[in-house]
Amino acid sequence: MFTTRECPESIETIRERHAPDALILDCENDFETIPGAQAEELGLVTDSLAPATYPQEWVPSDAPDILSRYVGSDLLIGMPGDGSVVWTHQTEPPVVLIKPRVEGSPDAFVDFLIAEALVEVGLDEPEHFIGFFEAQYPDFADATRGVLDPAETYQLAAACYDGYLGLQTRKVFADFEGELFDAWLDAGERLEPRLENLTTLISRGEMSFAAAAELACSAIKHAGEIPAPFGALDADAYLDHGPDYAIEWASRTLKALELEEK
Repeated sequence: MFTTRECPESIETIRERHAPDALILDCENDFETIPGAQAEELGLVTDSLAPATYPQEWVPSDAPDILSRYVGSDLLIGMPGDGSVVWTHQTEPPVVLIKPRVEGSPDAFVDFLIAEALVEVGLDEPEHFIGFFEAQYPDFADATRGVLDPAETYQLAAACYDGYLGLQTRKVFADFEGELFDAWLDAGERLEPRLENLTTLISRGEMSFAAAAELACSAIKHAGEIPAPFGALDADAYLDHGPDYAIEWASRTLKALELEEK
């Protein structure tokens, strides 16, 4: 299921700087969440496994079931919306997992995704948004209720957390060199045309608010121009106030959106 990935010197340099103990592994099969039995196979290549556990009170009663499973005793590696490269602190040492679906992508772009994961591992931030919001996640869900369904609320929370990480990682990415820097820059430039029409797409009902947030927040790490209303998350104040800021932003923004739709 897992094999050690041979990485170029540029990735080894990033690993040494940000996550020297991390393992970088290729996965045999694609996944959204690795089945439990296969996830436990990580115990064969790591020193120990320790599933993430949080109080169930942090999970609203109408949240997607997978969130309740994640905060419980199940070992869940990979969650909805995680992308092609996943990292986890639920192993000792931490691991970065590359899904087979990256095959066919430019090598430089895949290397950037791996480098991004290593930098995030080195931040020592939670691997999932529930560890960011903690006991305030029900407040975030309340701020979206009546406008978004629980799955969209999950997607929006994941987007907000992605943006929070991006505010921290983009300073590191800007100092990358060679092909890694070029891949970071190119990925940001490719996002720009998709960002320009986000507000129009939402107003026309051609893109959900949560999907638009996912796209916009993923662009924060590229230091580009983030359109309203998502540009408010591209702010030092978000770093300073964390969940409180995200909840207030969601409440104000979705109330305005609900009024516009009426």
